[in-house]
Amino acid sequence: MTYIVTENCVACKYTDCVEVCPVDCFYEGENFLVIHPDECIDCGVCEPECPADAIRPDTEPDMEKWVEFNRKYSEIWPVIITKKDPLPDADERDGEPGKMEKYFSEAPGEGG
Repeated sequence: MTYIVTENCVACKYTDCVEVCPVDCFYEGENFLVIHPDECIDCGVCEPECPADAIRPDTEPDMEKWVEFNRKYSEIWPVIITKKDPLPDADERDGEPGKMEKYFSEAPGEGG
């Protein structure tokens, strides 16, 4: 099992989760975070820290696409270990449907 980041992180990018991760397996895109599924130790401490409820275990139904999505971007984006401010419209975007199509950017974040 592993934990992965799902669509609700898009355009929010709360980073509360990165500070509690004991193995630093979060990676930062311009407007999204991902977890490297091979680095995650399945401890689960990040899941309750996410205000957007965007972190889920891969054992939930239909998570295979998210595991591969997280793997793909964790291999090209920089690692993030320090909490940062969420994106400016995070509260308004939290829970909005269709965020991948509307807002997702493949651009890397700054990391750090």
